[in-house]
Amino acid sequence: MRLNARVDYAVRAVVELAASGATAARPVTSQHLATTQDIPTKFLESILLQLRRGGIIHSQRGPEGGYWLARPADDISLADVIRLIDGPLANVRGQRPEQLGYQGAAGALQEVWIALRASEREILELVTVANVAKGQLPKRVRSLAADPNAWV
Repeated sequence: MRLNARVDYAVRAVVELAASGATAARPVTSQHLATTQDIPTKFLESILLQLRRGGIIHSQRGPEGGYWLARPADDISLADVIRLIDGPLANVRGQRPEQLGYQGAAGALQEVWIALRASEREILELVTVANVAKGQLPKRVRSLAADPNAWV
């Protein structure tokens, strides 16, 4: 799985909003998010627009403006953010795995790609923005990450 910079920055911005306790009464500025997470400001602004249009965050303009989560951080999975920014979790050459057709010896690859997507979903739908912001990852995730082979 490859996560591009846009996805990485989007997830980090959403987690920062959760950790900062941003609300409509106390929104967080894009400059704060950019500085805190070391994200290029112009790039972040286009990401925030996409997150707002996708219903992940709300925004308010003006001197007292900024951003906050559109729903509780416990209700936003990492998969929600990734899908909004980058589309389906797993695809092969831009197609969903179930739409592929392999022939001969490569026939079983379709099942491999579908299993890979299921594995990604298991983790990314399990982990919420709140889990990351609080540093309290689900036991399944901690267990997988604790395996030394996962780090190589």
